Amino acid sequence: SITTVSRALNGYSDVNEKTRSRIKKLADELSYRPNAQAQSLVLKKTNTIGVIISEIKRSNAKDAFAFEVLCGINDRAGELNYDILLFSTNPNKQLKKSYSDLCRERNVDGAILQGLRVSDPYLKEVIDQPHFPCVLIDIPVAGERVGHVTTDNVNGAREAVRHLMELGHRRIAMINGYDEASVSRERLSGYMVALQESGIAYEPALVLDGRFSEEGGTAAMQQILERHPDVTAVFCASDLMALGALRALERAGRSVPDSMSIVGFDDISIASYCSPNLTTVRQEKYELGYQAAQLLIDMLEGRQVRHKVMLPNELIVRDSTSRLP
Repeated sequence: SITTVSRALNGYSDVNEKTRSRIKKLADELSYRPNAQAQSLVLKKTNTIGVIISEIKRSNAKDAFAFEVLCGINDRAGELNYDILLFSTNPNKQLKKSYSDLCRERNVDGAILQGLRVSDPYLKEVIDQPHFPCVLIDIPVAGERVGHVTTDNVNGAREAVRHLMELGHRRIAMINGYDEASVSRERLSGYMVALQESGIAYEPALVLDGRFSEEGGTAAMQQILERHPDVTAVFCASDLMALGALRALERAGRSVPDSMSIVGFDDISIASYCSPNLTTVRQEKYELGYQAAQLLIDMLEGRQVRHKVMLPNELIVRDSTSRLP
């Protein structure tokens, strides 16, 4: 019977071993494989999680940030017997297909979202419809079925700027990402805290927008050189923007760190190979993904969880910073 075959293949103990062996032998001969979709309809569970990443672009390949996070998600999900399904999105796609529809159509149990802006439609859906379990990376949203995994952006930025101050710098500019990113706001806050602690007035004109891109970092650094020639150090909210800043300084004939000190954020692989090697704030990108997968699966399986996980970071001092003469 269908029931006997099903129970034999699924390891139930009430099936005679002789019968079980015959059924498995025939299944092997027929190359039979269970239908995962049919099983999920019965169990109401697919053991698949969606990974929704916004703005996957070829130009972002150099920093490999999203890839390292994805590796962490994939490894932990695999260890816990879950598969992942990758979705690429952007604000235009989000207007055409809702977050709920996307997850329902692909029949995933929960989702991890990375790279969303605070203005993105999907983020509003997560807040308004918190019944579907999800974990947000670097986006601070609270809820019973919503988790949040991030690094300590405020303290990381604060430590970066304090390092520059300890080297004697007082005119310190910042190349930030964009205001729609939560991490930009947090790293700006850390920059401001460090200034305040040292009794230095915050000057909005010294904070420029680099859009988290190498080209944006180059353009912002050029503006700093033109408008604020007394600046001696720059804190960049990402390594990619710091690489752009180094390019602008090279073109201007300015040596680093002799005439300008530069600090980045992320510690991407290329940071230790560029010239000069980049002083930066290391965040554990793989661990962000690993912990996001762990948190989501804990929620899916009904375990008690801390809905916010904050990972520490570390200032890595290399050759792009030096003491002010």
